[in-house]
Amino acid sequence: MDVTSIAAAASANTATQTQTAVQLSVLKKAIDIESAGALALVQAIPTPPAAGTAGGVVNTFA
Repeated sequence: MDVTSIAAAASANTATQTQTAVQLSVLKKAIDIESAGALALVQAIPTPPAAGTAGGVVNTFA
């Protein structure tokens, strides 16, 4: 095996590892952003009115 081909293979392996690490980092950041958005949506849901107050009961028999 030629020394040049060994060096090229090692360089390609390092480049692949770096690319994989960058892709994983971007994926983690995207997941963090989406989870923050989902949390904001869940927190924006208003609390339902207490039972017995106006608007708390729907009359389905009327």
